[in-house]
Amino acid sequence: MKKYTLNGTQPIEESDLIKWANWFETSDKARIVAKTTVGGAEVSTAFLGLDRSYGEGHSLLFETMIFGGDRDGEQWLYGTWKEAEIGHERVVRELT
Repeated sequence: MKKYTLNGTQPIEESDLIKWANWFETSDKARIVAKTTVGGAEVSTAFLGLDRSYGEGHSLLFETMIFGGDRDGEQWLYGTWKEAEIGHERVVRELT
């Protein structure tokens, strides 16, 4: 599975496992795209650091998840920071 870090909002492939792990461990805030509380649920969108496409199509590096409420556990995957921002806002709108 390919591993990535971020340079700003741009994913950069990292082949060195130790460098990737160190970056991931120290970059909590840099990985958060957005968090929004809507009613009794939290919508969280973040950079995953791992390619969730598993080699099938374009890279999927970002995820939006709903925690709590009627739609707890729903998730969406995206390839870019911008797609993740748009997806986050769409989910928030759906829940309001």
